[in-house]
Amino acid sequence: MAITKMKRVRLIALAEDRDALLSSLLHVGCVELREPTEYLADEAYASLLHRETSALADARADLTELQHAIEVLRQYAPLKGSLFAQRARLKESDLLDREARRAVLEKAAAINGHARTVGQLSAQEARLHADQQALAPWSVYDVPLEVKGTAQTSVLLGTVPSTADFHALAGAAEAAGQASVRELSSDREQKYLEILVHNGCRQEVLDALRAFGFSFAQLKDLTGTVKENIQALDRELSGIQSRREKEIEAIRKMGGCLDELKAGTDRVEQIVATESAKERLLSGGSILFLDGWASQPEIPELERALAKFDCAYELEDPKEEEYPDVPVELRNGKLVRPMNMVTDMYSLPAYGSVDPNPLMAPFFILFYGMMMADMGYGLIMMILSAVIMKKAKPNGATMRYMIPLMGLCGISTFIWGALTGGFFGDLIPQMRGILTGVDPESVPLWSLFSPLDDALAVLMGSLVLGVIQIFTGMGVSMYKQIKRGETMAAICNEGAWFAVFACAGAAAATGLVTPMIIAILVILVLTQGYGKQGVVGKVMGIFGSLYNNITGYFSDIMSYSRLMALMLAGAVVAQVFNKLGAITGNIFTFFIIAMIGNALNFALNILGCFVHDMRLQCLEFFGRFYEDGGKPFRPLNINTKYVDIEKE
Repeated sequence: MAITKMKRVRLIALAEDRDALLSSLLHVGCVELREPTEYLADEAYASLLHRETSALADARADLTELQHAIEVLRQYAPLKGSLFAQRARLKESDLLDREARRAVLEKAAAINGHARTVGQLSAQEARLHADQQALAPWSVYDVPLEVKGTAQTSVLLGTVPSTADFHALAGAAEAAGQASVRELSSDREQKYLEILVHNGCRQEVLDALRAFGFSFAQLKDLTGTVKENIQALDRELSGIQSRREKEIEAIRKMGGCLDELKAGTDRVEQIVATESAKERLLSGGSILFLDGWASQPEIPELERALAKFDCAYELEDPKEEEYPDVPVELRNGKLVRPMNMVTDMYSLPAYGSVDPNPLMAPFFILFYGMMMADMGYGLIMMILSAVIMKKAKPNGATMRYMIPLMGLCGISTFIWGALTGGFFGDLIPQMRGILTGVDPESVPLWSLFSPLDDALAVLMGSLVLGVIQIFTGMGVSMYKQIKRGETMAAICNEGAWFAVFACAGAAAATGLVTPMIIAILVILVLTQGYGKQGVVGKVMGIFGSLYNNITGYFSDIMSYSRLMALMLAGAVVAQVFNKLGAITGNIFTFFIIAMIGNALNFALNILGCFVHDMRLQCLEFFGRFYEDGGKPFRPLNINTKYVDIEKE
């Protein structure tokens, strides 16, 4: 299969069956509900129907509660995880069990309650530390803070900037009246002062001090000495730390709930999906109305599920004008399915067009292996892919495609490496040369051709592969046009250029250059003015098509020279590191240097080859026939992140 056929489904059912109906649709997992905006915009429908209410906000709040609890456990009670830890398996009925969901939400609430208390205690601790820091500069002041002076004198505590001249300040205060100034302490920002002043000249002394930037100390309404207050804060901090440790210990004791919380997250995700679907339903008293898209392969299962309800429904093929709104789902075999990663990154094909994955897969895998071209690198890719798929069983949106694709590209890389005689570059000949003293170049591994010695042949082969892929794209484009009834357009566009390339090939093969040039000119004159009005229009069409297609085809074909360039670059880098290691003459240092260099080369090429391969597919190939813009099919179904589901 390729692009899955969709059916427009409209259904009317009893409102009392709403929850059971949605539960059945969730189980079948093949219906995407549409937003009912077009019905609500119609006055006839809007007078009879209204949106269904839902508990979506509550479900999302529960999901947030669980996600926060998981993060709390990861912070305070981290568990050692296995690199290839397998996901837990649950039956569908267990996943949707209400009692299990309620129990895990209670545990999440308890964990989050402890976390909130820890946060509050931490905030209180920070405030007390700030109070301690504020009191620390005054610690040498041993007079109780509630003592503000005597009947005749006042005690003033305050600060001035650290840049203030203390002697000038003290002199100014004494000159203004009966006052004595003492510096208690200082830091990079301020000096901390004690001023004894006669009440009769208090204002004059303050005016003199303010000229130096004096401001009163902010010691609140504290009583007792500064040291006594600091000691009281120490006791309070000790109590807070003790309480916080108890709360953290309570969280750690619940660390074993992590897997349960993860499963609970998946449980609530299904509630979120169901409640979100409810908002796409329309209700009118005792009935409800549903409009959406269903994937055709699951229609029999859907009809069996709907047969359990008192409902009326219709299924119909989408009209061509509805194609832009029809969601797209790609279904292919195991060898082609990994290519979904490429189309997902680029753009899904439009509904009613061609799925590019079966056409792209052989080229993508072939080109990747050609650029990488090393048996050692290919083995690593195959082993990594096999181990990850067996042990971790990735199920994420990207990993489930990327890991199998890496394995397929690893097979291609190994085959091309065998053809070019590359095993971590020339590792084996260099190693044999160190051990036996034989010149490595005199006994290389067997190869059909060498990227270094046969670079021109590799370049020509790359361009030939490019021509084949471009011709494939042109053929698909012709097929699409003929299928739409545009046969003449197909003949005059891609068909004409197929004939031009055939004539050019015949000229090169037979030497009949002049007749073939005449034939090419006749073909272009007869076809490239198609669709243009008037003589001038047809002439301009001929010249415009000639210029655009010649430059376009030439540049596209030359883009495939990157296949040769990356093959050559990878081989050269690997050999350079191997020769650097061989210079030492020691097998151990050789192996270390060679492996470090090959690891860097492998890391660079595994990404670089993917990027360049993507470019060839998305620009040179897709540009010939691909219609993008498809919207992904998102049915109401059981979708989990942490557990695997066994459907019943």
